[in-house]
Amino acid sequence: MEQTANSGTLLELLSAGQPDAPALLAPGRPALTYSQVRENVAALAAQLNGFGLGRGDRIALAMQNGPDLVLSYLASATCGTAAPLNPKYKTEEFAFYYEDTQAKALIVQPDTLEAALAAVTPDMSIIHAVTNPDGTVRFELAKPSEPSRSARPVEQAETNDVAMILHTSGTTSRPKRVPIRHRNMVASARNIIGTYNLSPSDRSLCVMPLFHIHGIMASMLSTLASGGSVVCPNGFNALEFWSVVDTFKPTWYSAVPTMHQMLVARADRNMDVIKANPFRFIRSSSASLPPVILERMEALFGAPVLESYGMTEASHQMASNPLPPRPHKAGTVGYGFGVEVEIMDEEGNLLPQGSIGEVVIKGPNVVDGYENNPEANAKAFTNGWFRTGDQGVKDQDGYLQLTGRLKELINRGGEKISPLEIDDVLLRHPAVAEAMAFAVPHKSLGEDIHAAVVLKGEASENELKAHCASALAEFKVPRKFHILKEIPRGATGKLQRINMANLLNIKEG
Repeated sequence: MEQTANSGTLLELLSAGQPDAPALLAPGRPALTYSQVRENVAALAAQLNGFGLGRGDRIALAMQNGPDLVLSYLASATCGTAAPLNPKYKTEEFAFYYEDTQAKALIVQPDTLEAALAAVTPDMSIIHAVTNPDGTVRFELAKPSEPSRSARPVEQAETNDVAMILHTSGTTSRPKRVPIRHRNMVASARNIIGTYNLSPSDRSLCVMPLFHIHGIMASMLSTLASGGSVVCPNGFNALEFWSVVDTFKPTWYSAVPTMHQMLVARADRNMDVIKANPFRFIRSSSASLPPVILERMEALFGAPVLESYGMTEASHQMASNPLPPRPHKAGTVGYGFGVEVEIMDEEGNLLPQGSIGEVVIKGPNVVDGYENNPEANAKAFTNGWFRTGDQGVKDQDGYLQLTGRLKELINRGGEKISPLEIDDVLLRHPAVAEAMAFAVPHKSLGEDIHAAVVLKGEASENELKAHCASALAEFKVPRKFHILKEIPRGATGKLQRINMANLLNIKEG
C-alpha cells in the first residue's frame, strides 16, 4: 500500500490541479494554468529528446528563480535527470559540477551567465529557455554537442528513474552526489502535503532558491502536487517581499532563518500589509530557528511558525512541528510525518526516548545512497537507517530537539557544547541582530568558544560576555567576540559555522 501511495513521477504529480486552476504566478508574468503547465512541460521534454537527450542524461540548469526555471526543471526531470546549479557560481565551480555530474547539456536564459557558459565542455549542448508571450517557455538549441547527438525516442520517466542530482554542501570535504528518484520526491511531496494540510486553496510564496532541495520540494513541488498555486518571483528580496504578498495573497511561505530575521527587521514599516494579508502558517527549515526569532515572528505576523527539519538525502523534509491545534514547540523540529525518526548510538543501537545521540531516519523519501561512493554509504547507512550527522533528543511527546551537527559541537576540554544554545542567548540581547558561536583551536583544551555577532545597537565585548554569563554555565561562555558587519553564509543562507575560524584567520589559542 505504501509503495502505491508514493510511486509515480513528477509529471504525474501535476495531475492534482484542475485544468483551469492557476499553477504558476509571478510578478510581471501571465498566470499559467495547470493545463498550460502540463502541456508545456511535455512539449519541452519532447524538445530535449529532439536535441538527443533522454533517460539517464544529466541536464544542468543555471537560471534565476521564476516560471522559466520551474518549467525547464520539470521538463529536464521528465526527459532525463535535472541538475540545478546556483547561477552565482564562478566558472571554476561550474566546471567542477559539470564534470562531477557528467552533464550532457546546460539550460540557461539567453544573454546570461557568462561564467556558466565559459565552463561548458565540447560534448555539452547549450540550450536557451526563451519566454513566449503567453508565459510558457520554448527551448532553442544555441550550441549542439560535439559530435552532435541524434534525436532520442520520446519516453516517459518512470518512478525509479533519477529525477534530480544534487550535491551535499561539502563544507568539510568534497561534495557527495545525491541521486534523488521520482519515487523519493513523490513520497516527500505527499509527506509535506499531509503535514500542512495543503489544498488547492493554498498559495505558496517561493523565496527559496530552486537549486536547493528546500525550495524545490517544499515551496514548489508539494504545492503543485496539492493543486495549489506557486508564486515564484525572481528570488528573495526583503524590500519587495511585502509588495509581492499584497499582490498575490499567498497563504504560506517557507524560508531559512536568515530570511525570516530580515523580514522581522523590516516588519514595523509593513504592518498594514501584514495585517491585511494574514498567513495560514509560516514554515522554517534548512537551519536551526532560534526560539527568540520564532517568538518575534508569531507576535508580528499573527500566524503559527512551524520549524521543520530537512536534508537533501531525505528529499527534504524529515520532521516538522504540526499545525494547531496540536502544539508546536519552539526549539524543536517536531516529529516525523511519513518518516520514522529515532536516536542511535555510535555502535548502531537505537536509544530510548530522552537519550541524546545521532538522529537517524527511515522512509520512502530517503535516497538509496550516494552515487558511486561506497565508503560514504557505509558510514551513512546502518541497518536500513540513514545517519543524519545531527545530534538530538526526543522529548516525552516524541518531539525532536536538535542539539547540533555532530561535527559542529564544540569540544572544550571534554565538555561537548551545542553552539545553538549560545546563539539563542546572544540573540536575546537587545543590541544583537545576528549571532553565531563557533569552535576555535586551543592548545590545551582542544577547542574553545568564540562568537561572531552583528550589532543593531551599542554593546561592548564585556557587556556581551556578562549577558552570556547570566544565562550560561561558565564553560559555555564565549572567550572572545568578533563584531562583524555581516556573518558569512553559504548560497542558501546557511551559517558557515565549521569554517568560521578559518574565515576569520583565527590561530590556535
